[in-house]
Amino acid sequence: MSEIDAATAPQQNPSADDTPAASPDFVQSLARGLAVVKAFDATHPRRTLSDVAKATGLTRATARRFLLTLAELGYVRTDGSLFWLTPRVLELGYSYLSSLTLPDVARPHLEALAASVHESTSVSVLDGDDIVYVARVPVSRIMTVSITLGTRFPAHATSMGRVLLAGLSPEDLDAYLDRADLRPLTGRTVVTPDQLRAELDTIRRDGFCIVDQELEEGLRSLAAPIRDASGTVIAAVNISTHAARYTLDTVRGELVPAVVATAAAISTDLARTQTH
Repeated sequence: MSEIDAATAPQQNPSADDTPAASPDFVQSLARGLAVVKAFDATHPRRTLSDVAKATGLTRATARRFLLTLAELGYVRTDGSLFWLTPRVLELGYSYLSSLTLPDVARPHLEALAASVHESTSVSVLDGDDIVYVARVPVSRIMTVSITLGTRFPAHATSMGRVLLAGLSPEDLDAYLDRADLRPLTGRTVVTPDQLRAELDTIRRDGFCIVDQELEEGLRSLAAPIRDASGTVIAAVNISTHAARYTLDTVRGELVPAVVATAAAISTDLARTQTH
């Protein structure tokens, strides 16, 4: 008699199979099935029926039913003695990933970045001639205007806006420069198409943007592009700080690597949600 057949024999010890549900809405069978899937890991990629029963606290008969059900659904394979997961289990994760939006994907990265540099971090997208904030983790109030989700600023005077403009096609950039109101917001704001084109060329070359007190006096910000699975720039992530806290050299040496790495990490996670 194989171990799988023997699983129907009476069990002497109580197990999770006999544990009452935590609440009227708790689906115990679903919890058990997930526990069986989670019993497999890098250390134990293949398990016997007894191994699975012991790891999950289920009786062998119950573990057997779940394993054979998972096998019939294509999530588990067996040679009669050992069980192992199939690549199909990845569909469970892909379903979650495909439901994520850009703010969902970006937020944990923004939180980590803000905790690392102790400065506010944000993600914006381009909407017409403005950037629109879609995710933000504030640390301290820098600007005199409050920034919340949905806040808009002119793209030409912001680090995220310039990163997004640098990602436009030549035709779309020409159209933007033909219609945009490049008004000065401070005495430092770039206000001519030629100056802005030169700035955008530098951003494409360097892979990041620093804007020094062009949106508001005393505010320095830097940004890097977030790309989709095809490599197209779809958003930007930034750090904002008071000019008195960091010199431009310090911004380049300490903050730029952090924001570039965060943009790359968000891009990688976002690409996973789009390709699966």
